[in-house]
Amino acid sequence: MTAKVTTLELELQPADGQRLASLCGPFDDNIKQLERRLGLEINYHNQHFKLVGPASLVKVGGELLTQLYVDTQSVKGQSVPDITPEQVHLAIKQSRVLEQGEESGEGYQYGKEVVIKTKRGLIKPRTPNQAHYVAHILSHDITFGIGPAGTGKTYLAVAAAVDALERQEVRRILLTRPAVEAGEKLGFLPGDLSQKVDPYLRPLYDALFEMLGFERVEKLIERNVIEVAPLAYMRGRTLNDAFIILDESQNTTVEQMKMFLTRIGFNSRAVITGDITQIDLPRNAKSGLRHAIEVLSGVEGLSFDFFRAEDVVRHPVVARIVRAYEAFEDQHKREQHPNEKAS
Repeated sequence: MTAKVTTLELELQPADGQRLASLCGPFDDNIKQLERRLGLEINYHNQHFKLVGPASLVKVGGELLTQLYVDTQSVKGQSVPDITPEQVHLAIKQSRVLEQGEESGEGYQYGKEVVIKTKRGLIKPRTPNQAHYVAHILSHDITFGIGPAGTGKTYLAVAAAVDALERQEVRRILLTRPAVEAGEKLGFLPGDLSQKVDPYLRPLYDALFEMLGFERVEKLIERNVIEVAPLAYMRGRTLNDAFIILDESQNTTVEQMKMFLTRIGFNSRAVITGDITQIDLPRNAKSGLRHAIEVLSGVEGLSFDFFRAEDVVRHPVVARIVRAYEAFEDQHKREQHPNEKAS
């Protein structure tokens, strides 16, 4: 059921241009963050604000604007304090409005599809699982997309990242994956560091090139707006105002996964994709993705989306191949453990 749309008009007092500029942030970044996180449309002229959206969220949006405007009040003799994206993020978190919206079914409009115009047309989810996945990417700080090849996990995550960058919701995109060989030893790779790791990151580059074009991607990489790097380079960093994608996460160790998840800073979103049926780690190493599913399934702010053969959007034969492997593995498990009851 769609929530009823309502309008709230708000006058922030006392009128003060410096405090208003602090509230809105550079290029209205703070207002855009509130719009994105709450699913609202916010317009303003001087001290007069107009909020449009679901009734419960419009009310909370007005309260947050009022609260943040109070925070711009300066101590006598000091300059007006800046309202940072971190403060906006924490104010939204403390309001708990996102959780309430989910529970009531009235909530924010994150169920809407991400539609991005590219050279190949519009990108949007093609299956219910993909639609839920995209909705969770937009409404959660960390989203896990788990399933077989060809289900659009990485592609949709990159699409959401490009969309967030184009809307200026984040300042940069960071794409990473572990540099693990897929069941074969490639030996010595010639060239500099970039040339050594590029083959592992090629699928991420390909998705970016398709959505933004080669020249624009190259320029954004030169300016460090887009960064593509192996997972080992994440250690010791804190990533704020970023959209971070960890691809092929089934090939992380438990330690690597923990390291990656603890890099995420304020106003950042992370998407972790992987296929637990294609782990290329040594036999004695436990997959960080498998471990994360066990340990983090009940943690607030995280979502887990599981894809199946029905979600494969490549050639139809790929879905049949995935089903055949699943059936074979299920039969093998039954033969190995004949006394276990089927779940």
